[in-house]
Amino acid sequence: MKKELICYLGTFTFMLAATISLHAQQKQKPLTIAQQGSYAVGGTKFTEIGTFSLDQALKPSGQTFHADHAYVFYQIPVKARKYPLVFLHGAGQSKKTWESTPDGREGFQNIFLRRGFSIYLLDQPRRGDAGKSSVAATINISPDEQFWFSQFRIGNYPDYFPNVQFPKDPASLEQFYRQMTPNTGPFDTQVISAAVSQLFDQVGEGILITHSQGGGPGWLTAIKNEKVKAVIAYEPYSGFVFPTGELPEPIKSTGLFAELKGTEIPLAEFMKLTKLPIVIYYGDYIAKSPTNIWNMDHWRSGLEMANIWATTINKHGGDATVVHLPEIGINGNTHFPFADLNNIEVADVLSSWLAKKRLD
Repeated sequence: MKKELICYLGTFTFMLAATISLHAQQKQKPLTIAQQGSYAVGGTKFTEIGTFSLDQALKPSGQTFHADHAYVFYQIPVKARKYPLVFLHGAGQSKKTWESTPDGREGFQNIFLRRGFSIYLLDQPRRGDAGKSSVAATINISPDEQFWFSQFRIGNYPDYFPNVQFPKDPASLEQFYRQMTPNTGPFDTQVISAAVSQLFDQVGEGILITHSQGGGPGWLTAIKNEKVKAVIAYEPYSGFVFPTGELPEPIKSTGLFAELKGTEIPLAEFMKLTKLPIVIYYGDYIAKSPTNIWNMDHWRSGLEMANIWATTINKHGGDATVVHLPEIGINGNTHFPFADLNNIEVADVLSSWLAKKRLD
């Protein structure tokens, strides 16, 4: 009886979500795509010692193994703008982050396609459609979704934050939980940035847009490849890099995460980040001063580190800006501003920045 109830509720949720999605799609004009496709980029390959034998085809001897590549889905609109947008997701996410929102509206993929940009959506190595890893890992089955509800500042479960820009219907929350996906191998910033850099080698000059954990690999990609003409980062937390000798003190926070540390890199490498415009966006429900509300305090430390990092970039002649959305009158955003109910307004802020920097 219990299983039957679960199946029924799952069917109901799916039907409700499909109805929401269809309703959202019907409000949009048709998109005209000149070209689209998908492929793998970057990665490693090794060959097992020995000789392959057709009669012993299940033995690894002499056989190859391809892994650690990124997966790319791209769409190029008619009369595309000069620079394509390359999107890299955050922790526990995939390219789904940038597609349809949990309640079925268009995500940044279609929003910026409609604005004339070519779009490249990535699944980073060892995640999603790029799940083939050269390093083994164990995927643990551990219920944790209420933690992520709170960590990503939708609210303090089971309560939503006041005026939050996340849809509060059960179907949307179901879709949000189901878009999360695990690592199939260790998270490795060098492996990820190497694959993303190779994508820029293939597509040419473009703009990199990252989310959360993708921020660190994003900085490294820009250091590795001068074809990255700008970096836009939504709510980066880990991965901030500083010149040798200029590493700030760790920023302490309460609750589940004790402190946030930066990483030292050679000044010559760091200086490459001063040659392109960078903007960082943070949403709402982030503490202004230390608090015992752990999720709000966690992201306080991230925002503080981002401001220190941007100041360091600019001290060395760069062009980095941190935008806290509530301070410019955009309120209620979670850790996913680009997928919240006001994502058009969030996209407009980005479009204005791109125009200001002559990147559109």
